[in-house]
Amino acid sequence: MQKKILLLLVGGLTLSLTHRPDVYFRVVKKIAKEWKKINELSLRRSIKRLYQSKLIDYKENKDGTVKLVLSENGKNKILKYNLDKIEIKKPIRWDKLWRLVIFDIPEDKSPGRKALAAKLKELGFYPMQKSVFIHPYECKAEIDFITEIFELAPYVRFLKVKSVDTELDLKNKFNLL
Repeated sequence: MQKKILLLLVGGLTLSLTHRPDVYFRVVKKIAKEWKKINELSLRRSIKRLYQSKLIDYKENKDGTVKLVLSENGKNKILKYNLDKIEIKKPIRWDKLWRLVIFDIPEDKSPGRKALAAKLKELGFYPMQKSVFIHPYECKAEIDFITEIFELAPYVRFLKVKSVDTELDLKNKFNLL
């Protein structure tokens, strides 16, 4: 939801910068389509979280209305996170914590579940079970972003753990020995 809001704000920015009518109407059509999909309560919560995380700001107009604007941090986050280019950075030293992504996704969201599992494997996660994946490096922001895009956030949990019963095998798989 937060990503959709940020993209809608970027769409507004695009509208203000474009001088070509064909681009203008294409962006308006796309914004209108996405806007219809948004639940109002979910929208309010997401806007509050975006504001608290300093990704958006607001400006009060003279007529008492409020205008939401993308902050510099928000602009940077949109540029930084591109699903196809997302990757988990390997630190110089491993902090000896394991990152577990666990999920229980309803059957009606099966395509999202498959896409999430495929993306986790693509990012180098090791599947411990069908819905449990593990990785040694910090990746909370990336997982939050992916689950938001696939609209699976309510069904996915992220854990940091100190030990795993198959640790030796995992260290070997991730070249940490």
